Amino acid sequence: MSFNCRMALAASVVALCAGSSFAQLRVATWNISNYAGGLESDLKTAFYADFQGRSMSPDVLMGLEMLSQTAVDNLTRFLNDGYQTATGSPNRPWVAAPFDNGPDTDDCVIYRSDKMAFVSKSLVVGGGNINGAPRNVNRYDMRLAGYSGDAAQIALVPVHMKSGSSGTDQARRQVEALAIRNNFNAFNTAFPARAFIVGGDYNIQSSSQTAYGTLVNGPTLGQVVDPIKTPGSWNNNIAFRFVHTQDPATSGANGGMDDRHDQLLISSNLVDGSGFDYVGNANIAYSTTTWNDSNHSYRAWGNDGTSYNLSITIAGNTMVGPAIAQALFNCASGLGHLPVFLDLRVPAKASTNVAAITFPDAIVGDSAQQTLTVTNSADVALWTVNGVSSLKYSLALSGAGFSTPAGNFVEPIDALPADGINHVVTLSTATPGAYSGTITLSTDDPDRPSIAVPVSGNVYCPTDLTRDFEVDFGDFLAFFNCYDVAEGPGSECADLDGNPGVDFGDFLTFFNGYDAGC
Repeated sequence: MSFNCRMALAASVVALCAGSSFAQLRVATWNISNYAGGLESDLKTAFYADFQGRSMSPDVLMGLEMLSQTAVDNLTRFLNDGYQTATGSPNRPWVAAPFDNGPDTDDCVIYRSDKMAFVSKSLVVGGGNINGAPRNVNRYDMRLAGYSGDAAQIALVPVHMKSGSSGTDQARRQVEALAIRNNFNAFNTAFPARAFIVGGDYNIQSSSQTAYGTLVNGPTLGQVVDPIKTPGSWNNNIAFRFVHTQDPATSGANGGMDDRHDQLLISSNLVDGSGFDYVGNANIAYSTTTWNDSNHSYRAWGNDGTSYNLSITIAGNTMVGPAIAQALFNCASGLGHLPVFLDLRVPAKASTNVAAITFPDAIVGDSAQQTLTVTNSADVALWTVNGVSSLKYSLALSGAGFSTPAGNFVEPIDALPADGINHVVTLSTATPGAYSGTITLSTDDPDRPSIAVPVSGNVYCPTDLTRDFEVDFGDFLAFFNCYDVAEGPGSECADLDGNPGVDFGDFLTFFNGYDAGC
């Protein structure tokens, strides 16, 4: 496939994934201002209503400004009710991670238990204005359903930083940012394969502010990146109108869509093009001319770019349509926010058609080949073919006598279970002997980073009828015992000349071979 075709295909997959989360893993963050537990109809519409094939339909939600456990419970119930209506499924997969009702409003993580599993929750920095942080910042460690390896785990940090633009406000945000970065530095040191995301309301007006730089600047250890590569002074800047998230419910001097307060920043191993990965191209900045950027799955949900310094466009909203836009407006309830989401592909799973390869007994000079098939066997019923990364692997062979094409290989996921890459394994039959070795697959499957496939086979001389790798008097006796029964049962070992039946030609073939040795 040509480079241009690959790029076109990649862009079409991004566009498809950005439309619905019923493939891949969709991670969303939303500051639902001072949420006490209501807005049922509006939330169901915002989460699950469909407009021209597009729906938010998240799989993981980092929620902010939760006022109580009751609020989290109600939000979880609404997500389950909306899921049932949207899918027609009797299942209620949404579960809330443990919630603590700390100082001020609080964060939460609610997730689909068929796609994610909760591992643990830990405090990053305490709130209540202690050391400058107004609210608790927690880290939620999660694991992809159906996986066990480190590279399928992810840490989620919902964040709602100190608001305001004064020097004091910025210094207090830096306290939070530094605590998060230090936490991720330690996390990344202990678990280098694991991913992490910080999502929420940063209350940061420009990427030049110290707190933002603390999170996104190098070194790579503990660093998060902006997957849409959109730095700048976002506040009151029309150039960034497609990524503004606040305020969708007011207009004019005291409101309107003019801030990129809400963002999802992700670890660098989520943009490395392998395994668990962002659906999009993190090397390309988000479009400044359209919300429908085919290079990115990242969206400020509801912002079609027509609301700069105004409340969200409702009639004629080209991204979400009027019903969803109205629901988002109602949920914002003055000085509120839009949700932001992005999509992630889950890692591949590696499997082989055999656990070991044993060649049938071969004669010197024969052709001896077997096939090793490597398949990307991730769960397409759950993630679909668009939600699984290609399997990347290499082959290495140890042990004399065998050969197989070496190198690096890429196996895309396929809906057909029989799909895979076939590798021909050849046993050399030039010299008799017992051969054994191992084919080792090095993969980016987090659960099976290394797969060993033992390979073995025996090669015999034509006249080595006792199969002991020597041509001696024992073979002479074995031949005559076979030859003596002529064409009866047990005579097959004397049929050496390739012609039907056991006759004098086989006698001559044996003696010529016996005389020549092997």
